[in-house]
Amino acid sequence: MRLGGLCAITVDDLLLPRLSALVKAALDGGAPFVQYRNKIAPRPLRRAQAAEMLRICRAAGARLIINDDVWLAVEIGADGAHLGRDDAPGGSLAAARDALGPKRILGVSCYNELSRAEEAARAGADYLAFGSMFTSRTKPTAVRAPLELLGEARRQFGLPIAAIGGITLENAPQLIDAGADMLAVVSDLFDAMDIKARAEAYQQLFNGTGRVH
Repeated sequence: MRLGGLCAITVDDLLLPRLSALVKAALDGGAPFVQYRNKIAPRPLRRAQAAEMLRICRAAGARLIINDDVWLAVEIGADGAHLGRDDAPGGSLAAARDALGPKRILGVSCYNELSRAEEAARAGADYLAFGSMFTSRTKPTAVRAPLELLGEARRQFGLPIAAIGGITLENAPQLIDAGADMLAVVSDLFDAMDIKARAEAYQQLFNGTGRVH
């Protein structure tokens, strides 16, 4: 599976059955990636939720990325980890790469910084994430990244590019046109009346781009 398409980022939810139902609907709609993110759950619950996310991802043939926690990803056997500025073990992306090993995915948040993208690429990142691309309900104070940064990063580093922050079905096409291989979505996906249909609609945006199949 290539690194591209819809990445469904989970909502902060303490109820595992409800979270599982939400994610399963996104997977039924064809989401090839799930990023497990829960900023409010204690670690035992995070481990239980992540393990369940992995189970349902495996059943759907999708990949699970763990947000912010390399060691949880390794512990449960997830497909990879996505790290922000302060999330790498010892502050080192190279250490994160070593901990994950060569077969797991390392994604790195680069915000609006090509210098961080360069550091991540040197450390062995598998994809680079930029944003917030638009005003985000999940992170309303997040730094904004310009559209042209997506294409520039793609040209400079030759790695798959993820866009995050305030993404909707309406603005998603311009992100793909600008160079995004992956769209990381929270609110516009999981707040939809029909999550499965919304995931299907996102995946259809990638048809014909030559980057995602």
